[in-house]
Amino acid sequence: MRLHILGICGTFMGGVAALACELGHAVEGSDANVYPPMSDQLEALGITLMSGYTAEHLQPGPAHERPDLVVVGNAMTRGNPAVEYMLDQGLRYISGPQWLGEAVLSGRSVLAVAGTHGKTTTSSLLAHLLDSAGMKPGFLIGGVPGNFGASARLGQGGPFVIEADEYDTAFFDKRSKFVHYRPRIAILNNLEYDHADIFPDVAAIQRQFHHLVRTVPGNGRLIVNAHDERLAEVLAMGCWTPVETFGIGCGHWQARLIDADGSAFTVHRGAERIGDVHWPLLGNHSVMNALAALAAATAAGADPVALLPAFASFESVKRRMELVGEVNGVRVYDDFAHHPTAIATTLAGLRAKVGAARILVALEPRSNSMRQGAHADALAPSLADADAVVFLHRPALPWDAHRVTDALGGRGSTVPDVDVLIATLRALAQPGDQVVFMSNGGFENAPRRFVEALRTHG
Repeated sequence: MRLHILGICGTFMGGVAALACELGHAVEGSDANVYPPMSDQLEALGITLMSGYTAEHLQPGPAHERPDLVVVGNAMTRGNPAVEYMLDQGLRYISGPQWLGEAVLSGRSVLAVAGTHGKTTTSSLLAHLLDSAGMKPGFLIGGVPGNFGASARLGQGGPFVIEADEYDTAFFDKRSKFVHYRPRIAILNNLEYDHADIFPDVAAIQRQFHHLVRTVPGNGRLIVNAHDERLAEVLAMGCWTPVETFGIGCGHWQARLIDADGSAFTVHRGAERIGDVHWPLLGNHSVMNALAALAAATAAGADPVALLPAFASFESVKRRMELVGEVNGVRVYDDFAHHPTAIATTLAGLRAKVGAARILVALEPRSNSMRQGAHADALAPSLADADAVVFLHRPALPWDAHRVTDALGGRGSTVPDVDVLIATLRALAQPGDQVVFMSNGGFENAPRRFVEALRTHG
């Protein structure tokens, strides 16, 4: 079958494309932004990429045939020329999540990882643990796991790990993506207000999470954050599946910190001591991700004691506190944090590791919720562990970023563009500093440009 994927360079849709290729389909796709690393990954698979969303991409021509099926990403809207042509011509179309559910996940033992934070890291870790247990899982993850080097693979017929996003499915299907996945085991990692462009309030998100809970069978398992009251409220709406909880010092699965930065901890399951974990990640949020992944892998049939050594070899996902360079004693990280809670927990983990060393933060409000100002009041408190914050306040930002930087007590400043941001940080940076770039967008490659500026100008 010939598939044309609209929005192919997004991390999710790029993974769909890779899986479709592995299934033997002829795959091509369009995107407004065809650029690395996803474009490189797709082109290596022999996928034809087309820039922009024009009707011609869906028409037969010298370079391509008319598609048998159009797979529509959730960034597509009415008014998009390709979408309008698809509808006018009566082409067969389907959303990415529905295609995945029907073509890949049907008949598989699906492990879904849901939550406001930690989905990508937890999914990657879960796939790594299952792989270390010899289960050869398939997966689709919204990033590139370091242990696998690709965002998706079919695996060999057993478990399939899917990052289960609560964002809406498509312009014609406003349910959350994860309702299409029908997992046997589901991790509910945490639940906070986010996606202000989709959800009016946290209750609307809770309702979607309950839709997911309704799809998990009675002989499956729910792995649930024991600290999260909003998830408890979701389960109170109705639950028909055995629940195992996890937490630091509470829950069925418990962690007790050995090192304050979260790089070493002991795992207990009820009264049983499972053993110690020593690994390269930091922060209490990472410990929670580890507990969730371990509990889910155990529910899938793995031996938890035998899994513990695999934590040491876990290579985190790109852009999750990724060290991109160290120049003259200045360490530079690229991080995907895009919510105040993620910012706070990430910086707390770094602070526990580096002690009194200075932490400088470059922050781009890139997510829809950030751009709309939904988290503006929580941003300054989330930056408590930063010694200095440079806030990218682009002219198009519809709210005044000074409400954040003014609340930082002289630790914050705003800049209008990335060039000024890099120059400002270069003037601030001193040997021993930790510089963290935080954005869920491309950030105009600012972290690596900053490393190069340090190398060139000192």
